[in-house]
Amino acid sequence: MKAYIFPGQGAQFTGMGLDIFEKYPVAQDLFLKANDILGFNITETMFEGSAEDLKETKVTQPAIFIHSVALQAVLENFDPAMVAGHSLGEFSALVACGALSFEDALLLVSKRAQAMQKACELQPSTMAAVLALEDSVVEEVCEGTDGIVVAANYNCPGQLVISGEVNAINAACATMKERGAKRALVLPVGGGFHSPMMEPAREELEKAIEQTIFKDPICPIYQNVSAKAVTSASEIQKNLIAQLTAPVKWTQTIQQMIADGATEFIEVGPGRVLQGLVKKIDRSATAGSAQLPE
Repeated sequence: MKAYIFPGQGAQFTGMGLDIFEKYPVAQDLFLKANDILGFNITETMFEGSAEDLKETKVTQPAIFIHSVALQAVLENFDPAMVAGHSLGEFSALVACGALSFEDALLLVSKRAQAMQKACELQPSTMAAVLALEDSVVEEVCEGTDGIVVAANYNCPGQLVISGEVNAINAACATMKERGAKRALVLPVGGGFHSPMMEPAREELEKAIEQTIFKDPICPIYQNVSAKAVTSASEIQKNLIAQLTAPVKWTQTIQQMIADGATEFIEVGPGRVLQGLVKKIDRSATAGSAQLPE
């Protein structure tokens, strides 16, 4: 069974999407439609912008989403048995499985990016990667640290990202090293995503999600919040609202997809981060990038 997976923030690169824009009319239509919806020329930044330009919050999230959806749109015989996306990638997955229209999803992604930026400006926060430490130990250290610090991204066994207040993150990192972590490294990110620090953004996005039309998907989507197969529009909506302040259960998601019969994982979008994580989660899993039609 083929499982299609969609990447999140950090996968952007200069020139992203230009190859499919030039070659496939269906992709070109989506890119031009995105410029109209967003009200600025995002494709120009994607194709020609510097790494610094692409790091802008209003650009990064929509750019990765547009690239992923356009790539999926040109794939031959796209017939997913299941889909999932990492954080932002969940929106691309929702379009791929028919739960959201491209237009509605892009508006939500844009609103999400701006709401997250605002939340970051309200109170300083950050994230840190913890390597080679049991998840249970990381969780225990977070619970025992003063201030707000939580497990945010369960990327693969031995790689967990924590998120929260700057002082609490620094204190937790010091303890993680004492407890045997190979590394506990503060990341160059704008804020403490997937933590209570994003509550103002969650509230803002909730209103927009509730006003958006969701449909039952054509195949199960495994959402970050639950790591389980979801097939109802109302449940998808509820999980998406919770996603900003809840952890991304990526390890658990891939394990569940494999348990439910996934035999091949195909990454759709910029970069190859997710296929690498799949191999770390289960060495026997087959994972690769989406192949463009000849």
